[in-house]
Amino acid sequence: MKVTEKDVTYVAELANLELTPEERTGMVRDLNSILGYMDRLNEIDTSKIEPMAQVLDRYGVDESKQGSERFAYASREDVPEGLRKSLTQKEALDNAPDSDGTFFLVPKVIER
Repeated sequence: MKVTEKDVTYVAELANLELTPEERTGMVRDLNSILGYMDRLNEIDTSKIEPMAQVLDRYGVDESKQGSERFAYASREDVPEGLRKSLTQKEALDNAPDSDGTFFLVPKVIER
């Protein structure tokens, strides 16, 4: 699948980005390069490769364990919402630059 300038223009419009013709051309080139690389990666036979939870063996890995057990350090206990300290609505709104007392007030960003 090739990305066309029409595709880039369409997505840029959805994202409300103003791209110059040079930026559009560069984006087409870059996206097609990425897709080409993905096609090359898809040619590799990975049927005998075990899925991994992490790609790096750099931090805290227990070498005596196998598979995803090696990365058990990376997970944390699930704490129910009511047991975790969080800001009250008043505390959150006190830190807001602008509010109506109940909600945050934010500037309108979509002009269309």
